[in-house]
Amino acid sequence: MRDFPDWIRFPVADSVDRAMAWVLTNLGWFFDWVGEVGLQILIAVERTLLFIPWWLAVIGVGVVAWRAIGRVRSGIAMAVLLFMVGAFGYWAHAMNTLSVVIVAVAFSITVGIPLGILMAWNNVVRNMLTPILDAMQTMPSFVYLIPALMLFGLGRVPATFATVIYAIPPVIRLTNVGIREVSTSVIEASTAFGASRWNLLFDVQLPLARPSIMVGVNQTTMMALAMVVIGSMIGNRGLGMEVLLAINRVNIGQGFEAGISIVFLAIIIDRITTAFARAKKAKEASGEEADTDAVEEESTSKASA
Repeated sequence: MRDFPDWIRFPVADSVDRAMAWVLTNLGWFFDWVGEVGLQILIAVERTLLFIPWWLAVIGVGVVAWRAIGRVRSGIAMAVLLFMVGAFGYWAHAMNTLSVVIVAVAFSITVGIPLGILMAWNNVVRNMLTPILDAMQTMPSFVYLIPALMLFGLGRVPATFATVIYAIPPVIRLTNVGIREVSTSVIEASTAFGASRWNLLFDVQLPLARPSIMVGVNQTTMMALAMVVIGSMIGNRGLGMEVLLAINRVNIGQGFEAGISIVFLAIIIDRITTAFARAKKAKEASGEEADTDAVEEESTSKASA
């Protein structure tokens, strides 16, 4: 009586297997085409990153970090971290990893922000997507490798596909939250002045929700970078593959160098994207204060008159 009865069983696994077999039989040509296009995009991005001289990339990251964060020391620190990745001998592997991250994040933003907008506009869409996003964020990341492997085979394309599934929920959720948190009075004032729904979205809601969206982009980027080691299990090269090889060979030094290189890339990306989000938020806050002061001055002048 204490054990769960064997005769009670829902054959979910069999249904999933049949569904996947149907997809492979009827839509295999489509996924072959998507895989080929995706591979060409990944190769183009990687070649572009490798075409840039290493010293120019290091200087460029330092300048961008300095302008974004606002401190020269921070810019120098970010440049030194990227320099150390090359000094470890992993420059080409790092560019390979970044190409997967860039493509995965670009696709996640392209799909995630519109989905977040739909969630903010329609409660039915939000109620439908919320449990799906919950499942995507709580599902073990290794599980994503199974459908990716079946649909695209081995290589960078299935790793990118699994990375997108794993990393896309934050940008969807935070886009929804950012738009929903826009002040109702601001929306009512814009509507009163004749703003259409699209004017309201592009001129009011998205600008005010930009800090929240940027945080979502930051979290999506960090999750995509965290997926690179797992993606190496299905043939994705780069820093993740070096970590996997070090584990298989019990090579502590190689594992440390490859792992710390991933950490350095994560720090660089996190600091720069976080700084951009804070800069946008501070700029918008100062703009709102200026508008408030202008309204108060105008009211005072009318009262004195």
